[in-house]
Amino acid sequence: MISITNCACPVGVSASRVTVEVDVRPWKLCINIVGLPDAATREAKDRLIPAITNSGFSLMDDMIVVNLSPADLKKEGPLFDFPMAIGILCAKGLVKTDQLEHTLFAGEIALDGSLRPVKGALAIAELAKREGMKRLFLPRGNGFEAALIEGLEIYEFDSLSQSVDFLRGRHTRKPVTASLKDQMKEPSSHHLDYSEVKGQAMAKRAIEIAAAGSHNLLLFGPPGSGKSMLSKRITSILPSLSTDEIIEVTRVYSCSGKLPSGQGVMLKRPYRAPHHTASPIALIGGGTFPRPGEVTLAHKGVLFLDEFPEFPRMVLEVLRQPLEDRKVTISRASQQITFPADFMLIAAMNPCPCGWKGDPKNRCECNPHQINQYRSRISGPLLDRIDLQVEVPTISLRSIRKLPPSESSAQIRKRVLAARKIQLKRFETSLTTNSTMSSRETHLHCQLDDKTANMLINSVERLGYSSRAHDKILKIARTIADLEDSRDIQTDHIREAFNYRQFDKKNNVHFKQAQEA
Repeated sequence: MISITNCACPVGVSASRVTVEVDVRPWKLCINIVGLPDAATREAKDRLIPAITNSGFSLMDDMIVVNLSPADLKKEGPLFDFPMAIGILCAKGLVKTDQLEHTLFAGEIALDGSLRPVKGALAIAELAKREGMKRLFLPRGNGFEAALIEGLEIYEFDSLSQSVDFLRGRHTRKPVTASLKDQMKEPSSHHLDYSEVKGQAMAKRAIEIAAAGSHNLLLFGPPGSGKSMLSKRITSILPSLSTDEIIEVTRVYSCSGKLPSGQGVMLKRPYRAPHHTASPIALIGGGTFPRPGEVTLAHKGVLFLDEFPEFPRMVLEVLRQPLEDRKVTISRASQQITFPADFMLIAAMNPCPCGWKGDPKNRCECNPHQINQYRSRISGPLLDRIDLQVEVPTISLRSIRKLPPSESSAQIRKRVLAARKIQLKRFETSLTTNSTMSSRETHLHCQLDDKTANMLINSVERLGYSSRAHDKILKIARTIADLEDSRDIQTDHIREAFNYRQFDKKNNVHFKQAQEA
């Protein structure tokens, strides 16, 4: 007898439908799995026999052939255990065929028949809904994230025998429900606050603008000036994730197997800080079975790259596409996978190899050639994609003691939320911010009067900036105007936006010539 069971195979941060076909006939007891399984899937044949028998079912002398269709799609992981076990029992007549209709199964099975959670439950639930399924059977622990998808009955089970009893009608159970509204009402706590950082008014202002418009930011200054301290607190002033963003981020972390233990949903914006020894694949994603990299794990959050020039040049250059397109496409001979990568880049670096250039107390031992060589590790095209570039100078301890108390993150966040609210009204979606405006949207929402437009063009030409830098300055000015609740971009907004291209100026020959003139 042949049975057919529905399953899914995670591909990137989504899932593809897989049909589990099982044929059982009298012969010596054995299980053969075909359909391009990987090692973990192939080893299921050694798990299924003890799992089924330990659940109270007899296999006798049966030759079992399991086909995972489509045969040209690589099947990866142990999530096919549960549907294969159900398919075998159905083929033996222990479960009625009609009970498997419009139902999708996914889960790993242990030798004692208990079920274990798997990766990608949210993506599997989305697939089940697209394919017209009515029910989704999952191991306990996967139900909450899957229940975020409405219009689908999600059932959690502890064991194979428990799921079979339910299919046979021996007991009833309620579907799993999930309410994001209740969890989103809980106040998000941040153990890091900007009230702990004294001074650095210009850097804080740049961070506020970056948070308000989701702009990329580069902080440069001597060691100990507060670059990392400022960067680590940026999530405390960012808006909370919207419902759509929660689902997007949860899908990424679920498919990556990185959901925090005991937490079925990601409620906070990600903050990723990879070490400068990270490889291109670790940063961008890839591998034989393409996995999300740090840029995708930072989706809708912050990617912090400390010691920016210390990253290998090849690693930094792969950032150019995701910074521009907000996505990463991994191409292989058999498939092409696109990962989301809508993140905010925060980079920090020293001004020179020794780190002390510009420090009032420590002498810099680097010559001009060494400094230029160090800074040239960040290419022009990459630097062009970083909206704000701000120097973080050293402040003496005596000066810090005399400074008044700093603004709290809550006070800064209030202004950021007001600016985001203006952008939400402007773009009619929370998925678009000032930094992600297209050329058409920039032309529409960043109009200038003749005097301001001439001043901007003259300054850009004098400093030798690119057209991309021109648009970046316009977008920053738009965010500054939003923070001031100004409908129009004023000349002062453009001037302030120019002040946040400091690294460009320090490396720009045109700027140096303009200063000398």
